Formats: sequence, C-alpha cells, structure tokens
Amino acid sequence: MSDYDPDEAEIEASRAPLLDHLVELRKRLIICVAAVFLGFVVCFYYSTPIYLLLLHPFAIAAQLLAVRHEAHAGGMMGMLTGAKDLFLTLVGLREAPPVEGAKSLSLVFTAPLEFFFTKLKLAGFGAIVLCFPVLAWQVYAFVAPGLYKRERRAFIPFLLAAPALFLMGAALVYFVILPFVLWFSLSQQIVGVGPVSVQMLPKVSDYLSLVTTLLLGFGLCFQLPVVLTLLGLAGLISSKMLRDGRRYAIVGVFVVAAIITPPDPISQTLLALPIILLYEISIWCVRLIEVRRKREEDGRDLVAV
Repeated sequence: MSDYDPDEAEIEASRAPLLDHLVELRKRLIICVAAVFLGFVVCFYYSTPIYLLLLHPFAIAAQLLAVRHEAHAGGMMGMLTGAKDLFLTLVGLREAPPVEGAKSLSLVFTAPLEFFFTKLKLAGFGAIVLCFPVLAWQVYAFVAPGLYKRERRAFIPFLLAAPALFLMGAALVYFVILPFVLWFSLSQQIVGVGPVSVQMLPKVSDYLSLVTTLLLGFGLCFQLPVVLTLLGLAGLISSKMLRDGRRYAIVGVFVVAAIITPPDPISQTLLALPIILLYEISIWCVRLIEVRRKREEDGRDLVAV
C-alpha cells in the first residue's frame, strides 16, 4: 500500500526551476518598492500634520509640568497630591491645566535644510510603518508555496500578532513613555530664578530621532512572544528552558531597557515590566505548542497501532 501524503504532493506540485523563483522574487520586490514609494509620497505630503501629531506627547509633557508647578505651590501636602494628579493626568483620568505661553512647546532647527531632511526621514519611517502589512504579506506569499498546509495555518496568526504587538509598544511610548521623558526634561529648566534662564529648545531632528528610536525599540521588544513562540514551534526552545532561564532573562530585559530608554529608572522600568510579562506569556504559548504536539504524536501512534 502506497503512503500518500497530500502535503508532500502539494509541495511537489509547487516545485519550480530556479529562474521561476527569481522571477517571482523580482515580482514581490517590485510590489514592495512600489508600496514603499507610494507610502513615502503620501507621508511626505502630510509630513507637517504627522510631525504635529508626534508633538502631542510634548504638549502633554508641558501640561504635566503645569501640574507639577501647582503641586510645589501647595507645600508638602501639595506635592503628595500633585504626584497623584500627575499620574492621573498621565493616564488621561484628569484634565491638565492649560500651558501658559508657547515657549514650553518651542522646537528649533539650526541648519537651513534641517527641517526638510527631517521631513524626509519622517516620510521614510512613516512609509515603512504604513506599508508593513503589504511587505509582510509579500514575504509570506513568496515563502508560502514551500510550506506545508499546517505550517501556513500556523504562520498566519503570527502575521496578525506581530503588527498588533508593535502597535501596543508604540502606544505605550506615545501615551506614557514620551510624555514622562519630556516632562522630566522640561522639569530641569531654570526659568524665573534670578537673571539666568536655562530652557530646553530641542532640535526638530533630535526630537524625531528620540521618537523613532523609542517607537522602534518598544515595538521590536514587544515582538518577544512572536519570536519565542516561533522558536518553540521549530523545536529550538522548550517551556522548561524558558522557565529555567527566567532570572537571566529578567536581567537581560533590564539591560536592554537601559540601553533603549533615556537614562532614568522610571522609563526603564516602564519598558522592562511589560517585556517580563510578555516573556511569561511566551512560556505559556510554548507550553501550549508542546501539549498540542504531544497530542498529535499520541494520535499518530494510536492510528499506527
């Protein structure tokens, strides 16, 4: 009796000469380049509104600074109340007082074409983010013919989980980390104390670099469950290995957080704690894969008997 495997037959049917693979690769690359170019044009056209959108955390930081000034005016009890109000304002549960004057929200550029090149960088970054679904789908479409049907079914959830986790990391940066970092920076100013004035006037290019670095850093760190689950699916790691290496993973997470975030312990902790939670979730995901794999093996053994 011949052993017929429909997955093997499908793989054999999808075999093609090397030249056909190169033609297919060229087609996918052209689509990717066209999508990125179109996204770049759109993002550059709307670069000013996008940059103003990225300045929203700066505005929140200035409002948080106003909350801090109110707290200092109330003495010790005012400072305790202000700490609570600061947290409530940061999470959006309290309306912040208006910012007096526009100097707190001033950015500068020191070279004639600095803001223009900043817009180009912003358009490039926005194009990659905007076109990521297209890029991911083209990669999947190129490798899918070489995968078994069960592997394709297992791969699709990761295509959905990766951008979702990236957006979660970016949202944490946009709504929590950036306002706190900028508030801390603004609080170092010396204004209205004697004849000397020390104000923070960030350059437009430096601000964009800070935003993109934090967005990419947090977004990539939030891919930890996807990476570990894929390694578990490939059999390269096990849940026991992840549990045994938990203490080393926690140390590594704090080291990575210290490298990515600005040099203050609070922002480092705000990055490290979600990653540690995602690490624990990854252990459960790998464990579920192991349980399902064992059930499939037991089922095949019963059929063979």
